[in-house]
Amino acid sequence: MTQKNEISNGVNLSIIIVNWNTRNLLEKCLISIYEKPQNFDFEVFVVDNASSDKSVEMVKTGFPQVKLIANKENTGFAKANNQAIKQAQGEFVLLLNPDTEILNDSLEKTVSFMRSHAEVGIAGCRILNSDHSVQPSVRKFPDLWSQIIILLKLHRLFPKLISHYLISDFDYSKTQEVEQVMGAFFMIRKEIFKKIGLLDENFYIWFEEVDFCKRVKDHGEKNYYLSDAEIIHHQGQSFKQILSLQKQKAFNRSLKLYFKKHRPTAEYSIISIFSIFSLPLAYLVQILKKKNK
Repeated sequence: MTQKNEISNGVNLSIIIVNWNTRNLLEKCLISIYEKPQNFDFEVFVVDNASSDKSVEMVKTGFPQVKLIANKENTGFAKANNQAIKQAQGEFVLLLNPDTEILNDSLEKTVSFMRSHAEVGIAGCRILNSDHSVQPSVRKFPDLWSQIIILLKLHRLFPKLISHYLISDFDYSKTQEVEQVMGAFFMIRKEIFKKIGLLDENFYIWFEEVDFCKRVKDHGEKNYYLSDAEIIHHQGQSFKQILSLQKQKAFNRSLKLYFKKHRPTAEYSIISIFSIFSLPLAYLVQILKKKNK
């Protein structure tokens, strides 16, 4: 789809959606992008990670204007995004989850904000649950204490133990600088990739956007939350297809990699030890879920 350009010459925004077996939600997401006229040029990539639910066929038939990359295997979130980033022509790149719906003129608002704030490398938006309640989407960078609590599942019993990490008192009605934003809506200034590189493909799932936010901030750029741009996020639909123990193993790998890259060596060693204890706890959760079905 070609849109009238009133912001700059060329493609202003490249939207990249990595999909894995969320056909119906992906269709809603694409409709929400294309049904609203934009006053700038954009392109949309769908990178399908070997879905078995006819997602690829739906995109080919219903949205021929989409630039489709159909992988033969599930390459993970970071690698799949990088495939499209390498082809993206936009001044800005938006990593967008397939289980989201764009509301109103949120794309234009975010692009305009990024253009008028050259110091901002990444922008997130106000994310709403399916019932339009606010979905927490801003956090501090991971520290040792918060991640030990999460690995031991203690936050399920005592949520206040990680209230600082989750910024429980965050004001979602105010646009402001933050440490990290959720990857469901993750707009990046394209030139950032030339400065710090692409997403780290060693992260299969989890922490790839946290790592990127940390690298952007360490480079001297800013990460921002925008209160007046909104999406709906039907949270975690792809992850619901994965068993608890598999999720925990993937989480542990990514968490350890993050700590190895960004935290002291001693903290990495401690996290590695507590990661071992997290596995039987995850297996117990998996068993309890099966009994409750």
